[in-house]
Amino acid sequence: MSILGIETSCDETGIGIFDGQRGLIAHEIYSQIELHREYGGVVPELASRDHVHKTLPLIKKTLREANIKKSNLSGIAYTAGPGLMGALLTGASIGRSLAWSLNIPAIPIHHMEGHLLAPLIDDQEIKFPFLALLVSGGHTQIIAAHTLGQYELLGESIDDAIGEAFDKTAKMLGLPYPGGPEIAKLAKQGAQNTYQFPRPMTDRPGLDFSYSGLKTFAINTFNASGKTDQDKANIALAFQTAAIDTLFIKCKRALKETHFEQLVVAGGVSANQYLREKLSTLQQSHNISVHYPTKDFCTDNGAMIAYAGYLRLKHEHQHSLAFSTKARWPLTELHPPKHT
Repeated sequence: MSILGIETSCDETGIGIFDGQRGLIAHEIYSQIELHREYGGVVPELASRDHVHKTLPLIKKTLREANIKKSNLSGIAYTAGPGLMGALLTGASIGRSLAWSLNIPAIPIHHMEGHLLAPLIDDQEIKFPFLALLVSGGHTQIIAAHTLGQYELLGESIDDAIGEAFDKTAKMLGLPYPGGPEIAKLAKQGAQNTYQFPRPMTDRPGLDFSYSGLKTFAINTFNASGKTDQDKANIALAFQTAAIDTLFIKCKRALKETHFEQLVVAGGVSANQYLREKLSTLQQSHNISVHYPTKDFCTDNGAMIAYAGYLRLKHEHQHSLAFSTKARWPLTELHPPKHT
């Protein structure tokens, strides 16, 4: 069973093909970063138009790479939400139309379920149930993943997501979009302990996050500094350290409360090296195994959508020709497949 995955939720056009026997056999990603960089963030209308231009050529390229014909596909999976509505509609309409023309099922996939499952593409040691930390430009969530489709929200950001806070802080420091990798790069030049930033909401019970105040603290610190290159590096280091330490503290608390022995970390921020170094201490001190996607699959990609589609279609046939996309779609609204 070979599933084609289409990801168009934001500013990456991703196509992947996952086969039940051979695993991931092909994937392609086109990033719109250069298109949006001059605006300091994603422009929804430009994103949608670019997906229109890039999706079909990428599908053809991925099929050639996989050396299979459209007629050999068993289903088409596409991101149905959450995301930018115009971008989602592009992928959904192409995916549904292609599936209809081939008389095969079309599978709507939740974007964050795709991220949550991405580490399982290459790591067979991960087994449900497990704890998941989902960290991206739009989400900061701690999830108890009981089984496929059954997810319990344990904590989330009450304001900015961590990726969004990275982007906004980077913009304030005069760094290009996207901000996460730029902050991490600049932080390497920072001097330790020059600034002490707060770890928001870690002094109270619960697993929720707040990054808006930390972002404001960084802006105020920058405005009070000499605004030299070294000041910027010191602030980047202090901000990254505080933001990641907050994730670490909350994950450690969640693991203690839930007694899970596996932590899955996914989303664009999961590529951050300091985060990986910090969480690695859990493996040593608490006998917790920590799992990540490969670096190619930390950001949005079609491989994770193809894999999620494979798991869904394996247990539940999709019939309806109608489709809907959702700009907002809580992960907890999903359900396990009808047949497991």
